[in-house]
Amino acid sequence: MIHGVKTKTLKVIPDERGRVMEILRADEDLFLKFGQVYVTTTFPQVIKAWHYHKIQTDNIVAVQGMIKLVLYDPRENSPTRGEINEFFIGVHHPMLVQVPNRIYHGWKCISEEEAIIINIPTEVYAYSAPDEYRLPPHGQDIPYDWSRKDG
Repeated sequence: MIHGVKTKTLKVIPDERGRVMEILRADEDLFLKFGQVYVTTTFPQVIKAWHYHKIQTDNIVAVQGMIKLVLYDPRENSPTRGEINEFFIGVHHPMLVQVPNRIYHGWKCISEEEAIIINIPTEVYAYSAPDEYRLPPHGQDIPYDWSRKDG
């Protein structure tokens, strides 16, 4: 796993009224600090990639549908420089993935329905100077092929 990336398998607790799933608690080691919470969606087969943050750490959870979340470590002094991680997260595999700053990340909706993703970043979004640095999803900078790998 890329150095600094952390994951947490999320527990869904059902009863006759519905279900509850805790995502991130202030009393656990995974919690760093609170910036904001936002929801984003991705339509089936759409790729939202690549970007990284210089300051912010992201805590990403898919609560509807399924996504393939992909991380790439470009950091010069990292023991995992050049490594790629894939996480298949969502309704069938509830998991929080903590993405440290300076790690490129993006995802593809792999379900037949729209994916709903919650992010709990450590910083608030600065509209006048966003902490967001982008690359195209199919460029030459990151050695990753977004196509299905089932042959």
